[in-house]
Amino acid sequence: MKASYYKPFLLALLVIVADQAIKTWVRMHMYQSEEIHFLGDRGMLHYTENNGMAFGMELGGDWGKLTLTLFRIAAVAAIGYGIVYLVKHKYHRGLVMNGALIFAGAMGNIIDSTFYGILFQKDALGKSLGLFHGRVVDMFYFPLVSGNFPTWFPVWGGEDFVFFRPVFNLADASISVGVILILIFQNHYFKQEKPEEAEPHSEMVED
Repeated sequence: MKASYYKPFLLALLVIVADQAIKTWVRMHMYQSEEIHFLGDRGMLHYTENNGMAFGMELGGDWGKLTLTLFRIAAVAAIGYGIVYLVKHKYHRGLVMNGALIFAGAMGNIIDSTFYGILFQKDALGKSLGLFHGRVVDMFYFPLVSGNFPTWFPVWGGEDFVFFRPVFNLADASISVGVILILIFQNHYFKQEKPEEAEPHSEMVED
C-alpha cells in the first residue's frame, strides 16, 4: 500500500478501535439504562442498545434488521472503494479524511450488528440473537435544552421536548462529523480548475 493510503485508513482504524473500546467498557461496567453524569444533567453516559441506524432510528422486525446490516456492509465496501479512488485520483486530502471518518463510523456499527448478537447479546429467552442480528451499543446523551412546546404550537403543542434527544456512540459521531464537514467545504473540495484561456494575439504582417 502506498504511503498516501496510510493516513486515511490509519484514522479509520483509530476511530474503530476507540469506538469498540468505549462500547466494551460500557458493556462491562454499566447495566442498560444506567447513567453516569459528567456534565450534570446536560451530558452523561446512558447505556442503551438499539436494533437500527444511527442515533437510535430503526427498521422494524428481523428482516428489517437483517436488511439494514447487509446494507451497512455493502455501504462500507462502497465507501472503502471510494476512498481508494479519491486517493488514487489525488482528490483533496480533507475530502479523503472525511470519507475515512464516515467509513470508520459505518464499520464501527457494523461490528456491533454483525457480531454482537453471537458474542454478547441474547433475547428474552436467553438465546443468542445470531449473526447479523446484534444490537448497536449507544451511550452518549446530551439533553442540552428541555421544556414544553407552547399550546399554540402546531402538532406538538403542550408536549415536552428535549434537545439533543438521541443517544449515540462514537461511530455515529464520526459519520456525522465526516458528512457535515464535506457539506461545509464541498465547494473547496470539489473546486475545478478552469483552463487558462489563450490570450488573443495578432501577427505582424510585413509588406
